[in-house]
Amino acid sequence: MNEERKIETQEVDGVMPPPKARVSDVAETPSVTEAFERKRDYLQGFLAQQPAPLSGTAPGGALYEAVIDALKDIYDPEIPVNIYDLGLIYGVEINADHHVKIIMTLTTPHCPVAESMPGEVELRVGAVPGIGDAEVELVWDPPWDPQKMSDEAKLELGML
Repeated sequence: MNEERKIETQEVDGVMPPPKARVSDVAETPSVTEAFERKRDYLQGFLAQQPAPLSGTAPGGALYEAVIDALKDIYDPEIPVNIYDLGLIYGVEINADHHVKIIMTLTTPHCPVAESMPGEVELRVGAVPGIGDAEVELVWDPPWDPQKMSDEAKLELGML
């Protein structure tokens, strides 16, 4: 039952390249041009649409909640909890022109993301449809402590 299979090889000097397709090789008939003619650009209308601006700058409003959702998408690299539930966000203010000011802190001044986290917060919140501009103010007073975490964060970290 143990049969040895031999693969035969053949050495060649070169291989002929395959023929290239040319547009002139296709007969110019109306049926061919109709078949390849672009009928309608389905993406044109989709790409032209702008996201509907949200309203409601107070807590509970659609725009405010969209900003909070954006903050909940940003995670602390050392702790597997988002920065909002971690209690790093002290305040979110949206003015009448839909400019946002976020007051936040970090777990410690020596946090490895102390330089990059505020910029990431500005980018993520500034990308929310309807937001004009986002500004982040990093504060150290009052200092962060674990009591500022939400119950969900405490549960995630096994503190409840």
